[in-house]
Amino acid sequence: MADKQLFKAWVPRWLIFLTTLLLLLPTLLLFAMSTANVSAAVGYYGIEPADVQFSLLVFYAAIAAFTPLETRFFNRIATKEYLLICLSLQLVFAYGVYHSHHLGVILPIRFLQGIVNCGTTSICLNLLFRQLKSDHAREIGYSIFYGLILCVAPLTSLMAAPLIDQYDYKVIYKAITFCIIPGAIMLLSIMHNVRLSRKTPLYQLDWVSFVLYAGALVLLAYVLVYGQQLNWFDDPMVRYGAFLVPFLLLMNYWRQKSLKRPYVYVEIFRYKNIWIGLLLLVILYLVRGSFNLTSQYFAQVLGMDPIHTYRFLLWNMLGVVIGCTISTRLVILKKSLQALWCTGFALLAIYHASMIYMFSTEADPNHYIVLLIAQGIGAGLLIGPIVLFIISSVPTVLSKSASAIGVFVRFSTFSLSLASLNFYQLYFEKIHSNQLAEGLNQSNSLLAQRLSLYQQALSASGMPHDQAGRAAHALLAKSMHKQDFLRFCMDYYQLMAIICVITIVLILLMPIINKTIINVKNKQPAAAGF
Repeated sequence: MADKQLFKAWVPRWLIFLTTLLLLLPTLLLFAMSTANVSAAVGYYGIEPADVQFSLLVFYAAIAAFTPLETRFFNRIATKEYLLICLSLQLVFAYGVYHSHHLGVILPIRFLQGIVNCGTTSICLNLLFRQLKSDHAREIGYSIFYGLILCVAPLTSLMAAPLIDQYDYKVIYKAITFCIIPGAIMLLSIMHNVRLSRKTPLYQLDWVSFVLYAGALVLLAYVLVYGQQLNWFDDPMVRYGAFLVPFLLLMNYWRQKSLKRPYVYVEIFRYKNIWIGLLLLVILYLVRGSFNLTSQYFAQVLGMDPIHTYRFLLWNMLGVVIGCTISTRLVILKKSLQALWCTGFALLAIYHASMIYMFSTEADPNHYIVLLIAQGIGAGLLIGPIVLFIISSVPTVLSKSASAIGVFVRFSTFSLSLASLNFYQLYFEKIHSNQLAEGLNQSNSLLAQRLSLYQQALSASGMPHDQAGRAAHALLAKSMHKQDFLRFCMDYYQLMAIICVITIVLILLMPIINKTIINVKNKQPAAAGF
C-alpha cells in the first residue's frame, strides 16, 4: 500500500514521522506508569511494594500473551479504524485506573491496558518503519524503538516526579491521557482508512492458547514477585503457581504442535542461532535490571529527591542514544557481531566493576556521569543487534513467532531480575547486618563513641538531651542500614560484572555468530517489543 494512499497527499513525511513518535512515546510510558514512584504508590493505595511490581508485570504479561494474536486483528481491521479503537479503549482504561483505589480492580484493568497497548504499539511501529525510506529501514526502526524501550522507565519517572510531588499519585494516569490525545488527534486527522496488509478473515481465533499462555505468565509473575515475601513454598499459592506454570506452558507447547495454524510455531526452536540470541537477551535483561540499584543508591544513600535523581539519569539515556546509533550503523555495514557484542558487554562489565569502588555514603553525583553514559552505550550496543539476530535466525514465515518468543523471554527475564534483586537484597543485607552487629559487639567503645557523637551534634542543634539520646540510636540504625545496602550493591554488582565477563568468553567461543546474516527486510515488525 503506497504511503500517498495511507496518508493525505498534503502531509509531509517529517510530520508523519513526528506525529507517530508523538503517539508512540506516551504509549510506551504506560508500561512503567505503575512504578513511576513505588513509595508514592504504596502510600496512596495502601499496598506493598511487591503489589506495585506485580501490577507492572500483569501489564507486561498481557503484552507477551497477546502479541501472537494481535497480528490477526491488525490484518483484519483497517489501520485508522483499528487505531481509533485501540486509542479509545486506552483512554477508557487509563480513566478507569485513575478512579480506582483497590488493587483487585486495578490489576484487571492493567491487564486490559496491556492488550490494547499491544495494538497501538503495533500500528505505530509499522507506520514508523514505513516512513524510513531506506534499504535498512527496519534496522533503523528497531534501533529507534528499542532505544525508547531502554529509556522508558527513567523517562516515565522523570515526567511523573513533579506531578506526584504536587498532587495525588493517581493524577499521573490523568496526565497520560492528555499526553496521548494530541498525537492521536494529529495522526488520525492525516490518515486515510486503508489497510497496511492484505485483509484476512477474523475467524478461528485461538483464545484457548491465549488463556493458557496468559495464565502461565501471570502465575509466573506472581511466583517470582511474591515468592520471597511469602517464604516461597511455605505458601500454598506459591506452591500451586510453581506447579501450574510449567504445566500450562507444556500443555500450550503440545497444543501448538497439534494445531494446523498454531498460536506460536514451536519449530523455531530447531534453529541453533535463536537459542544463542535468546540466551544473550536473557543475560542482557538480567544485567540491565541491576541498574535499578543505581537510582536507589542516589535516592536512599546520597539523598537525592526523585526529580533530581531521574534528571541525573538523563546521562544514561544519552548513552543509550549513542549506543543505538553506533550499533545501527555497524549492523548496516555488516561489521562483526562478535566484536560489537563483546564491546557492549565489556562496557557493562566496566560499569559494574567501577561502581563497586564508587559506592560510598558520601559522594559527588557528578563523578558518576561517565559511568552512566558508558552503561547506556553498552546497553544500546546490545539490544538492537540481539533482537535483529533473533529475528534473522529463522525463516521469514517464522519471524513473527520468533518475535513473540523474544517478548516472552524479555518478560520472563525482567520478572526474574526483579525476583533476583529482592532475594539477594535480603540475603546479602542479612549477612552484612550480622557481621556489622558482631563487630559492634566486639568493640563497644566505638559504638559508644559514635552514639555520643550523634547525641552531641543533636544537642548542639537545640534538641533536649533525652530526645537526642533516642534520636542518636535512630541515626545509628539508619547508618547501619545504609552500610548494609551499600554492601549488597557491591556484592550484586560484582556478580553482574562476572556474568558479563563470562558472556564475553562465550561469545568469543561461538564463531557461528558472525556467519549469521542480519536480514529483516521482508519481516513484519513484532506487535510489541518490550
